[in-house]
Amino acid sequence: MFINIKDLNKQFSNKEKVTVDILKNINVTIEKGEFVSILGPSGCGKSTLLNIVAGLTTTTAGVVTVGGKTITKPGKDRGMVFQQAALFPWLNVLDNVMFPLKKEMNNKKAKEKALHYLRMVQLSNYLSHYPHELSGGMQQRVAIARALAMDPEVLLMDEPFGALDEQTRSLLHDQLERIWIETKKTVLFVTHSITESIKLSDRILVMATRPGMVLEDIKVDIPRPRKKAEMVALEEHIMSFLKTEIDKVASEELKYDSNN
Repeated sequence: MFINIKDLNKQFSNKEKVTVDILKNINVTIEKGEFVSILGPSGCGKSTLLNIVAGLTTTTAGVVTVGGKTITKPGKDRGMVFQQAALFPWLNVLDNVMFPLKKEMNNKKAKEKALHYLRMVQLSNYLSHYPHELSGGMQQRVAIARALAMDPEVLLMDEPFGALDEQTRSLLHDQLERIWIETKKTVLFVTHSITESIKLSDRILVMATRPGMVLEDIKVDIPRPRKKAEMVALEEHIMSFLKTEIDKVASEELKYDSNN
């Protein structure tokens, strides 16, 4: 195993100082080079789990290891891509990708590496553009290039295409799949989209609503590149699991509204 999540639990205290279980009894192993999606309803702890693997959040109990090393803080072995591209608005595309590299190498090498990954995400014609001059999809491609340029062993992606329109998402799905095949990175990908998870993943972790637990670990055996018609049966299977969890979330929200 390359990533090992063992007996993981996470709790927070709410405004009333009541302890709330966010994640409970998470046990997952991920092999090197696998593309694994975390899928589940809002509030089930998907992003919290990703942040724990990133070292941005600590566990209440349990251990996470990457390559045999226990995770206690962020590290260069894990690159993060968020829902928002989080680019520096005062830097152009090339400088945004070069920025973290300059701490590790001289300017010439940083530029060469940045150019390599910007070509990979097909943005070599936009090097001098600033973030406000780019579409949302292009901004995310810059963010992916920046993460890849640090050459992490694991790429952690927190709904990176969630704010994009369907056509742009479809284009980026194809590009991300190509990049993953080319780089052989281990990818842990958070999403709300069943279709997205099936299209991209080797495995899908379907999570229950709070406290977040893994309901099912699904292996996607559909040959790549995947076509919509081939994905329908698996989409229906996953939706049958998620419907109960989504209904729970709706019920809790209605209960909260009636009490406030």
